[in-house]
Amino acid sequence: MSLLAAAAPSFKSVSAQEVIFILLGVMALGAAILVVTTRNVVHAALWLVVTLAGVAGCYLMLTAEFLAWVQVLIYVGAVIVLLLFGIMLTKAPIGGDADLNSENRVAATLVGLASAGTLTTLVIDAFRHEFIDLGRGTGADGVGEAIFRSYVLPFEVVSVLLLAALIGSIVLSRRDEGER
Repeated sequence: MSLLAAAAPSFKSVSAQEVIFILLGVMALGAAILVVTTRNVVHAALWLVVTLAGVAGCYLMLTAEFLAWVQVLIYVGAVIVLLLFGIMLTKAPIGGDADLNSENRVAATLVGLASAGTLTTLVIDAFRHEFIDLGRGTGADGVGEAIFRSYVLPFEVVSVLLLAALIGSIVLSRRDEGER
């Protein structure tokens, strides 16, 4: 009996945190697939909210609370609102459009999977032994310090870009009303 017990592999039990992390990942992946397959642009934006919320939940499960809040505040709170305002202000067609369907779904899927595999392989190969020095702080303090000290310029550039996109959508929608 002890010989059988010694020969049997020992499996580590799965914790509740791991199950929740997997469920959040599956939810985010499913919603991401719906983002690119839905024909309604407003529904795609709302599925993107679900995707980004799932990613924020994954950050929480990894005890990266700062990144989770950044994900919620910047991406869900700002980018999605900007996207929805752009859709509403430009009076873009809301429903599906037959003219936009090229019937190349199989080729597009193959190209997408090949691109994702190539990019994943390149990133893993390029950054396998790299790390980010967060300075004196540890955890969220170190990440916050790195972001707001070293990477403040990219954040400011993105904010100006988002503001320009919002202003551009307002100008385009106002021009259409003026021509009528």
